[in-house]
Amino acid sequence: MKHIGAVQTGVTADDFDREPTFGELDAIWVEMPLIQAEIELLDVQINLLDRPATETDTRRLRRAHRKVLAARLVLANRDGAAFSDVA
Repeated sequence: MKHIGAVQTGVTADDFDREPTFGELDAIWVEMPLIQAEIELLDVQINLLDRPATETDTRRLRRAHRKVLAARLVLANRDGAAFSDVA
């Protein structure tokens, strides 16, 4: 099988081949508490997919959801930005 690819530099996008800038890394670092809270919420939701929720699971789900909302509130108050979606 013959490989077909762009040979010209004008066709190949260079923006996707670069490392993140320091500004982008700083933005990720600022949002890291929200990212971790969303990962925790997703972990709880995945664990509840294949079994019925116990009282402990329900508490864990509520706690994870509150943690996401609290992290969003901190970011919204810090940046003055509003989030369009609600977890």
